[in-house]
Amino acid sequence: MEDDEIRALVGRLSRRHASGGRAIARAAIMAEGEDATAVIDWILAHDGQPETGASAGPAAGLHRRRVTDAAASAARPPVRYVLPASAFGA
Repeated sequence: MEDDEIRALVGRLSRRHASGGRAIARAAIMAEGEDATAVIDWILAHDGQPETGASAGPAAGLHRRRVTDAAASAARPPVRYVLPASAFGA
C-alpha cells in the first residue's frame, strides 16, 4: 500500500482521542487483511504509540492472576494505537 492509501485508511478507521490525536483499534486494522502489517508499521513510523488498555480488572477471584500478571500483559498485543495529530498534517 502507498503512504496516502494508508493515511486515508487510518483516517477512516480511527476516532478522535483525548490527546488531540487519533486512536485506531487493532481489531479494525487486522480486519483490513493482508495489509495490516503495513498499516501498523506506518502508524509506528508516524509516532503512533501502542495502548494496552489495561483496566483495573477484578480485585479478587478467578481472573485476578491473569489480569495482574505483568508477563502476560507484556505478551498481549496492544488494544489500539494512538497517533499524534501531526500524523495527519495538523
